[in-house]
Amino acid sequence: MAALQWDPIDNKAVDTARVLAADAVEKVGNGHPGTAMSLAPAAYLLFQRVMRRDPRDQHWLGRDRFVLSAGHTSLTQYVQLYLGGYGLELDDLKALRTWGSLTPGHPEYRHTDGIEITTGPLGQGLSSAVGFAYASRFERGLFDPDAAPGTSPFDHFVYVIASDGDMEEGVTSEASSLAGHQELGNLVVLYDSNQISIEDDTNIAFTEDVKARYEAYHWHVQVVDWKKTGQYVEDVQELFDAIEEAKAVTDRPSLIVLKTIIGWPSPKKQNTGKIHGSALGGDELRAVKEVLGFDPELTFQVSDEVIEHTRKAIERGAQERAEWQVGFDAWAEANPERKALLDRLLTGDLPDGVEAALPVFEPGKDVSTRAASGKVLNAIAPIVPELWGGSADLAESNNTTIESGASFVPSERSTHEWAGNPYGRVLHFGIREHAMAAILNGIVLHGPTRPFGGTFLIFSDYQRPALRLAALMSVPSIFVWTHDSVALGEDGPTHQPIEQLETLRAIPNFTLVRPGDANEVAYAWLELLKRRGGPMGIALTRQNIPVFERGDGEASGDTFASAANVAKGGYVLAEAPGGTPDVIIIATGSEVQLAVDARERLKADGVNARVVSMPSQEWFQEQSAEYRESVLPASVTARVSVEAGRALTWLPYIGDKGRSVSIEHFGASADYKTLFQKFGITADAVVNAAKETIAAQ
Repeated sequence: MAALQWDPIDNKAVDTARVLAADAVEKVGNGHPGTAMSLAPAAYLLFQRVMRRDPRDQHWLGRDRFVLSAGHTSLTQYVQLYLGGYGLELDDLKALRTWGSLTPGHPEYRHTDGIEITTGPLGQGLSSAVGFAYASRFERGLFDPDAAPGTSPFDHFVYVIASDGDMEEGVTSEASSLAGHQELGNLVVLYDSNQISIEDDTNIAFTEDVKARYEAYHWHVQVVDWKKTGQYVEDVQELFDAIEEAKAVTDRPSLIVLKTIIGWPSPKKQNTGKIHGSALGGDELRAVKEVLGFDPELTFQVSDEVIEHTRKAIERGAQERAEWQVGFDAWAEANPERKALLDRLLTGDLPDGVEAALPVFEPGKDVSTRAASGKVLNAIAPIVPELWGGSADLAESNNTTIESGASFVPSERSTHEWAGNPYGRVLHFGIREHAMAAILNGIVLHGPTRPFGGTFLIFSDYQRPALRLAALMSVPSIFVWTHDSVALGEDGPTHQPIEQLETLRAIPNFTLVRPGDANEVAYAWLELLKRRGGPMGIALTRQNIPVFERGDGEASGDTFASAANVAKGGYVLAEAPGGTPDVIIIATGSEVQLAVDARERLKADGVNARVVSMPSQEWFQEQSAEYRESVLPASVTARVSVEAGRALTWLPYIGDKGRSVSIEHFGASADYKTLFQKFGITADAVVNAAKETIAAQ
């Protein structure tokens, strides 16, 4: 076991971290000082003695990853980033939680150097850290599968600091269960069991045996109790030894239950809810400084010897990076094809031939868009090795299985139906939709692969916190949602989405795509894989819908436009007879066929209707004003939207005189044809709406 060098200057640096945390919260008047004070020894140990990181290259592939799941104690991380030379300086700590600062209330990815993930909603950090560990194993399988354990440049650890609140959130249970099942031996979690939250003693709501719970999840669990003697002793050596033991366990993730006193060594407020989420107050802050030997009249005190000592992390990181580089260069020379794959993935480029590999669906046969999606995935999977994914126990319904790939699971977990391989491409999340979304985020944050996860659209509600964080971080997680309307049928209103399309569109920086036929699905997937600017969801039908006969370019006469136009978000699928529309019908998904049928019926009545397929409002809004005007000319105010869900997001497109064919209530249990008829999702309804909006002009 590695030896720990810990000198008096390290104790002084830890105490400096405590005082900085308390001063920062006191200055701004709000925040969470307590945990940052009591966790200062653990955080300092990780950043200064345990983790392999280079403060001057925070995108280094070989770095250990760090996730502060207890995001409210952001100062725990900010102070270490300052001490270690990651780019934060003392003025940044002084600007905590203020406009424009690099030290916002919770850590934010892409905002502050050294932050791997945006955390805040409790449980998300630890759950996404499971995704980090998934990704590290999958990437090793792509780039260096034959190396002995611990010898590959792609081997590293994922460290997490979690809190009582993280352990209480349900998503953590989902993700931790999967982590144990997957035997993620490079995941090491420090659980700060201080038993204090905003409502003070957690015994009022939380008395379970977390150690036993995680042992039941197949984790390696240790307890480091700094209170065990009756005197509070911050035994850093004991914690270091526990971390080293955790690193040596390669077939299980590790949990270290660290029993601390929140706010230590605050004389009057330690071990209370008051120090969890509010400033100490002047008198108590002075008392803390006196206990630690700091001048109570000074603020933000950092001695030259402390900062000189802690900034040696820069030199150590450079040395570790140089040592790693030797192994990486040897790997690159021995594996030129894998090195070329890595280089391509790091640029974000797709390989040549993806578009050529897309299946072409022949008109004249009805195909559900979920089935089309499955065929697309399997057509492109052989040439896009970074593509991997699966489902929350709905593989056959979601059509998310890459048929040529093994299941991503230790081989001993194989079943009669699924062959496991630790480097497989097919993910099985079980019935854990929320953890699936968080894990996908972690996979994307870790590296350059493209994961996807599927469930029914209605269960996007279970995923929403992780979807929102993905959008906030602008990470390109891909969510596959099938059974996208009441047309799923007999399962009834509990499974039939009504408001989900609209509420997903309401998430800033989130893209929703609802293709109108099988060929739109193919080009939608191509566009999803091209984009890396934020999360995306694709909504797919259970029921079969027509495959349209199309031309190769824009719509003209009775020739429908190419499905390649999906990339524009909205396009003229079928031009109005005669070229000048009396009315524009805008539709998505399975309802595009209704718009097409209505166009023919209106033509017979002498009404010229243009049909616009708009699979993605977000992509359409990205287009130039000139293009959007060409599709939806302002001069044509007679408009109809058609979608089997609520109409909220269509109002800007149809205007005050437009009409919506929609569903503004919950569904029912019946076959989908009956439901569409009873709820007025029909071509007749579209025709009537078109005539009403024309009459309203």
